[in-house]
Amino acid sequence: MASFRKMIVAGTALAVGLGWASQSVLAEPGGELVAITGATIFDATGKDPYRGTVVVRGGRIDAVGADVKAPKGAKIVRADGKALLPGFIDVHTHWSPSGSPAALPQIANAYLSSGVTTVNDFHQQPEAFAPRRAWLADIYAPHVNFVARMSTPGGHGADWGDTNTTKWVATAESARREVQALQPYRPDYIKAFADGWRYGQLPEETSMNVETLAALADEAHKHGQRVLTHTVTVERGKLAADAGIDVIAHSIQDGVLDADAIARIKKAGTFYAPTLAIYQLKPDEIGPGRKDDAATRLRIRKYGFAEENVRNLHAAGVTIAVGTDAGIGGAKHGVSTLQEMELLVAAGLTPKAALLAGTSNSALALGLSADRGTIEKGKRADLVLIDGKPWEAIGDVEKIDRVFVDGKLVHGAGVKLPAGNLATTLPAFPAEALIDDFERADGRSSLDTLRLTDMDGGVERSSVVTNRVTHAGGDGSALAFAVQMSLKDKPEGGILVPLSRGSVRPVDARKFAGVRLDMRGAGRYLLVVNTLAGEFTAPIEAKEGWSELRVPFSALVATRPGRGDAPSWRGDDLVQVGVVVQREAGASSWGEIDNLRFY
Repeated sequence: MASFRKMIVAGTALAVGLGWASQSVLAEPGGELVAITGATIFDATGKDPYRGTVVVRGGRIDAVGADVKAPKGAKIVRADGKALLPGFIDVHTHWSPSGSPAALPQIANAYLSSGVTTVNDFHQQPEAFAPRRAWLADIYAPHVNFVARMSTPGGHGADWGDTNTTKWVATAESARREVQALQPYRPDYIKAFADGWRYGQLPEETSMNVETLAALADEAHKHGQRVLTHTVTVERGKLAADAGIDVIAHSIQDGVLDADAIARIKKAGTFYAPTLAIYQLKPDEIGPGRKDDAATRLRIRKYGFAEENVRNLHAAGVTIAVGTDAGIGGAKHGVSTLQEMELLVAAGLTPKAALLAGTSNSALALGLSADRGTIEKGKRADLVLIDGKPWEAIGDVEKIDRVFVDGKLVHGAGVKLPAGNLATTLPAFPAEALIDDFERADGRSSLDTLRLTDMDGGVERSSVVTNRVTHAGGDGSALAFAVQMSLKDKPEGGILVPLSRGSVRPVDARKFAGVRLDMRGAGRYLLVVNTLAGEFTAPIEAKEGWSELRVPFSALVATRPGRGDAPSWRGDDLVQVGVVVQREAGASSWGEIDNLRFY
């Protein structure tokens, strides 16, 4: 079955929380008065480390300095012999099920235990932003910025998501229109998948032209949103700078940046977040006994370019930020952020420069420097205590002792995590009988969820078009869909209806026996039910005339994952229901559905 369904279900539904809080559990009325004394403070302002005291009041730094005294009534945190740094910032992560850890509460815990207090999440569909923000307010977590995704048709990032998940643009006009369309979701940033080079190992995907990219950046800036790109080649690096992009994410790896490219990036004030952690060589690819196949030689060559480019950009005065791509490939959440700073040092930066990249530089890159990234009066009290001197030995960043977010201790001795950090699923709410009668003209279901189109993944994809039509012989409207199958093995297309906003919260349908719908079409289709555990399907037959179809839950069969056992049906963890058609490559198909509901 299509990889899109697996990614969108697991990527948005493995959430946790015990309710929808209006205020973060990290916030306290009045705020606790805390004094951290005796630490050697690396404040990330450029000063040399010094021994001093930091006073926190109301979640913010009230005073800091070598001569600051702990105020009366303050809770004292004795930090003699330890280093105190600003919380680390990771500008590029994916909170996805393919990462490690995979479940969202454990992802949050992993970042906190690594001293990471601010991250960007590049993985979610915009519909999931609001419910996920509400979920995060119920647990201890880093500050999570949600990043809306934009790519080109057939481009990277558009190869698994529909246009409600990743916007597809190819002209300046469409870029402006789609940035505007994202605004109701309040994205914190925009990510543009601007470079279709597949690292010299796969067929190249489409890339974004400079006119489209410049219009995208300009429109985002009008709305106060910075733009980060997926950029991995020299020429696209130049175009990103010319287009006014704020942060080049990923390493440029197809060659060494020449003086002209470096000058253009520097002149534009573009930040560079090389995400070396996702590209770092594996144990069997380094050392005298390393593998010597063509793919390994290519990876070694590309990583050499990545190291040289970050070293040269830093030497030229381009500001380096920390990003990891954690959640993708083998980059683990939390620890990868620490590894990234170590890899920057291995590439030629000093430990001090690497620490600045992971703190004040990343705050600058995200436009957050007035709020965090340094230990200064008035800044957010996101702090990390470390056993060691990481400005001398960068490996000491791994010796995390305690972590504070908004002045509250969230990791270390004595911390009692909220129940939500320990849970593994978001509590389900009772399923409603009606899923969608397709009467709404705005693309939303009867449950007020945004319908998704589903198709096979890849550069060449099946095309799915939907439209509301009059239900002939029935009442009101139905949904018609037409699919032009791609030229590949096992192409498919169809529609999915989320059972909650953004598919974040599951529903409990155990009081029902199955799914029913009215349908007309031609031949065999699949009813799809997505759950937290995985995908379940059952074949259905549709004729040219309308008929009622009923699929008992007992008829659903689990789609076996790539490895491991097929999931078991529970009934209390449903997130999406839909209809998909599979035909031969190049064929076309159609269908009409109405009154989709549980019975």
